[in-house]
Amino acid sequence: MTADRKREARERFLLGGMVVRAGLTKADRAFLLGGLLELAKVAPGSSEHRRLREIGETAFKAQPSDVPSSPIRETREWR
Repeated sequence: MTADRKREARERFLLGGMVVRAGLTKADRAFLLGGLLELAKVAPGSSEHRRLREIGETAFKAQPSDVPSSPIRETREWR
């Protein structure tokens, strides 16, 4: 495996871990992608960006069991 492929695989693994940590493993892919596309519109340095970043930093510092689970409980299968 090349260094680039290893780096890409690790990045995907870490991103998947964030989905798990956020409690969104049961959410359907369209919902997740829609949310990420909306997040991409948030201007870096804006008050909304700072607010969301603070939530994320707090979640990273907490133990996984201390992070509140998402209210999303959709059971649509991944395709």
